[in-house]
Amino acid sequence: MTQAVRFEPPPAREGAGAPSGPRGAEWGLAVVTGLIVVAVLARPWLAGLLDRPALANWATIFVAVALQAMPFLVLGVCVSAAIAAFVPPGAISRLFPHRPGYAVPVAAVAGVALPGCECGSVPIARRLMARGVTPAAALTFLLSAPAVNPVVLVSTAVAFPGRPEVVAARFLGSLVAAVAVGLLWTAVGRGDVLPRFREPPEHRDGRVPAFVATARHDFLSAGGFLVIGAGVAATLQTAVPRGVVSAFAGSGPWAVLALGVLAVLLAICSEADAFVAAGLREFSMTARLAFLVVGPMVDVKLIALQAGTFGRRFALRFAPLTFACAMASATLVGWLIL
Repeated sequence: MTQAVRFEPPPAREGAGAPSGPRGAEWGLAVVTGLIVVAVLARPWLAGLLDRPALANWATIFVAVALQAMPFLVLGVCVSAAIAAFVPPGAISRLFPHRPGYAVPVAAVAGVALPGCECGSVPIARRLMARGVTPAAALTFLLSAPAVNPVVLVSTAVAFPGRPEVVAARFLGSLVAAVAVGLLWTAVGRGDVLPRFREPPEHRDGRVPAFVATARHDFLSAGGFLVIGAGVAATLQTAVPRGVVSAFAGSGPWAVLALGVLAVLLAICSEADAFVAAGLREFSMTARLAFLVVGPMVDVKLIALQAGTFGRRFALRFAPLTFACAMASATLVGWLIL
């Protein structure tokens, strides 16, 4: 009798474009080490370049954006790794309603509980999807967490003393925008745009090694795209004169659009953007509210992170949808409250 041969399918990858375990981490470490060596060897040449005002300004902005965002990316990676290593499978998905129409508002309110900026919310949203949370709810959490958490609201109150209506408008405008994006993604989002994330196999050495391995994997996957986003933000801030933005200060609806676009280009962390908005006194409060609502939800470094985590096709659809909802919400809330 002929013996049947059983073929075992290869294990599914956790997501499209994800590095394959330790080898991906080793390649990432090799690239970072190579860049450091090149920077040390090319120091005299680089020092000469930085004597030029434009390049010096670019380098300052690049370092500022990267260093400002890196601690919060590490925080998000650690939370994501903790979910993967210590939370039982299925526990996270049971916290959210199964119907997206109910899960989206719950996810928006859940963003209040996680202090951090937009960079840290990306790996957490990815982990939520891998744990069975509906994509619309995970994306709603991605948008709300950096915009409505207590740290951001307190910084806004400090930047606008004696103006509690600004804090309320930012909270409401951000919450409405996040829920609107989640509900619209439920209605019109294509399922084939997002990769199917799956949990990696259980680490045989225990939960702590699993935490370390997951955190290293997620950080090396997202860190490179954060650097790319910081470089794009520095280039745009260096190339676009401030006078171009100031020209729209008194032009009504165009001023709101100008500050919305400026928020995308500047890529300022949500814990600090209120102080920048407070300094834009030539603009109306509604325009400055657009700056505060749009910035934590869509900017150039966040688009780069989303493209690297969820794929370029997703980012090309999600970023314009988010920008449109954030602008509409900020305009409506600003008209009602401010």
